[in-house]
Amino acid sequence: MTREVTIPPTHPRYASLMNREKIVSGYKNGLVALEGLIAHGRGECFDYLVGEQTTESAKLAINTAAAQLLVSEYPVISVNGNVAALCPESLCYLHRSVHKSMMEINLFYYTKEREEKISAELKKYGVDKVLGTNPKNLVKIPELESNRRWVDGSGIFRADTVFVPLEDGDRTLALKKMGKSIITVDLNPISRTSLAADITIVDNVIRAIPLLIERILYHKKNSSDYDLQQLIKRFDNKKGLKDALSIMSNNNVNRL
Repeated sequence: MTREVTIPPTHPRYASLMNREKIVSGYKNGLVALEGLIAHGRGECFDYLVGEQTTESAKLAINTAAAQLLVSEYPVISVNGNVAALCPESLCYLHRSVHKSMMEINLFYYTKEREEKISAELKKYGVDKVLGTNPKNLVKIPELESNRRWVDGSGIFRADTVFVPLEDGDRTLALKKMGKSIITVDLNPISRTSLAADITIVDNVIRAIPLLIERILYHKKNSSDYDLQQLIKRFDNKKGLKDALSIMSNNNVNRL
């Protein structure tokens, strides 16, 4: 018997439950690895702690991330199964908003079938070229042993900035050693990814990417290259992570 899920819009956690259904559908459709369901559940926990809303600290990180993407010579957006299931349309709009950017599929739990399904999902939203799918173009990231070590020589390997919209600690550390700037969206402010990245957006990727697009469009019209560089220079990622931890703590003390 097929399970039918009805979630009333009046439910206090309606948005979170709808995102959960997107991940489940992504698994059923071959985009998401089984392990990705566990990772999403961990993110839900931190989202609950942060109040399921974008904090002022996260907005500052989003604004800085917009500046970083715009000043980069060759930014690359890394895509895994979870983000392809949760927000493919806004992710592809982000790609189009940063005219120099490329999109590359990079999977920890790799199968060719998942890669093809994710590529097809991105192309549904107008992405003509998806990197990371041609074995002839793959090169190895030094000091990394997981499947994520294989990246496109014309993509992540060449990039000056890599946008990692979900946590990925080992690869973030390896890419940092290669001299790349890392932007991440990670609800866990003490993950290796959050601690190692240059700009950590402690927020749900569903909320963060539309806001990131808004700031990119704003800066393209209103900010000079000098303005953007100064914004990046002033940003303190460690302070942002500390603020996120403080918010999580205070939110839940106040509920007692």
